[in-house]
Amino acid sequence: MNEKLKQDAWIQEAFSALAEGGVAAVKVEVLAKRLKVTKGSFYWHFKNRPQLLEKMLESWREGRIRTIREQVEGDRPAGQILDELLQLYLDRANPRGNAIELAVRDWARSDEAAAGAVALVDRQRLESVAGLYRQLTDSEAEAYAKAFLFYSYVFGSSLVNTSASEVVDDAELRQRCGALLVN
Repeated sequence: MNEKLKQDAWIQEAFSALAEGGVAAVKVEVLAKRLKVTKGSFYWHFKNRPQLLEKMLESWREGRIRTIREQVEGDRPAGQILDELLQLYLDRANPRGNAIELAVRDWARSDEAAAGAVALVDRQRLESVAGLYRQLTDSEAEAYAKAFLFYSYVFGSSLVNTSASEVVDDAELRQRCGALLVN
């Protein structure tokens, strides 16, 4: 790999390390070896490891917020969008994304900056999903409560489903989620 590695390559490799071993695994020397470059390449893009961690959180936060906004856009009925979101979030085809999500949340348990990023993403996700439920109910409280349950189910299921080989078909998914979809 060439020495003129872009900053994003460092950030993406750092996310891979984070997903594999948590924030403690994000080490400059280890990343340089994985990328087959010298540490000098790292210091071309970052002042130090804390700046890399800051850029990782910024990238994760902005990416997650942009993604949820894109996912809820469009002319489709709210119930259809909720169904699509549910299937998308529960799709086990993105193990790296799931691992990064869990690793960032674990990181947030001991780091204020990570906790702040998670809080902003959670707030945006909840608001976006609540906006869909508002289209299905007249009650603001019910819309938020359903959004919270929806969101809790989506991310909680990754903690509860210990078998990566478990395949959930559409009928099973609908049965599990019941009231979370359409009234």
